[in-house]
Amino acid sequence: MRRLSGPVAEVSATGARLLAGLCALAALLAHGGRVSRRLDLLTHFAPLYILGAVLAVLIVVVARRQVRSTLVLAAIALVGAAALIAPEFIRSTGPQASAEAPNQIKIIQFNVARTNRDLPRVVDWLVTQKPDVVTINEASASVRDAIVRRTGWHVSGGMGDLMIFTPRERSRMDRPAGYAMVVTWVNATYPSSSGPFEVMTAHLRWPTGPEIPMQEKALSTLMAALPADRLILTGDLNSTPWSFNRQHDDRSLGLTRRDRAVATWPTWSPVAFLPIDHIYAGPGWATVKVERGPNLGSDHYPLIVTLAPLSRPPAAPH
Repeated sequence: MRRLSGPVAEVSATGARLLAGLCALAALLAHGGRVSRRLDLLTHFAPLYILGAVLAVLIVVVARRQVRSTLVLAAIALVGAAALIAPEFIRSTGPQASAEAPNQIKIIQFNVARTNRDLPRVVDWLVTQKPDVVTINEASASVRDAIVRRTGWHVSGGMGDLMIFTPRERSRMDRPAGYAMVVTWVNATYPSSSGPFEVMTAHLRWPTGPEIPMQEKALSTLMAALPADRLILTGDLNSTPWSFNRQHDDRSLGLTRRDRAVATWPTWSPVAFLPIDHIYAGPGWATVKVERGPNLGSDHYPLIVTLAPLSRPPAAPH
């Protein structure tokens, strides 16, 4: 590895120490998100604090300047950020099922983006996936028409910017009363070979929005009004798993989030680093597979989850 020398080395080392210090400070302040929504905003960028700390270490190793102080700051950033991210990797994602499990359903959650000019490729990809449920955020009449024209799928919520597409027609659409002006959602009940199941999709604002607390509370209330056992919730929730508010919502929704740290945003970055699209399912479902789809002209990647109905032992006779 080529060594830096002279003024270049000194400037590089100073910049690296500043970078490590900023990452350490942000990682530590982010833990205040347990009590402050403003500080919780810092939790979302925990992967960047790790990346910044590693980059700072590499720079001072090459520069051979200010190594000790930078290493200390980088270690603080790494430990602080890792402590934010670690709970996502040790939590339960619900019961698991094998690839051979019967009566599987494939769900695709995708924020297609209002500015997407690559709809033909979006539809081509959806067709190849052979999904049972597709939930689209930031939909439009052109998105609806492109999908329906090609597939013949049925659509729920076809007049708004949230839509549910299914090869099978819904059996009913009983929307919980209230909260329409607080949070945007669409729900419907669908038949399957293992029995009916409910799908809801929602789109929350960025966590900087003042309406977010009301939206989160409204979504929890709406979910409580629906039968939880075979309920599936999808959406661009604009919140990462290492956010303390997302973890609180995970507990309050009464469902299990089946994705684990699947980064779906942004597509324009060399590496997507924010998992903000999510799929939850009730206790009547086991997870078969979780995947991320390709770049399809949106700033989001699609999220794909395959579920199987959970086999239950027969009830004991009374």
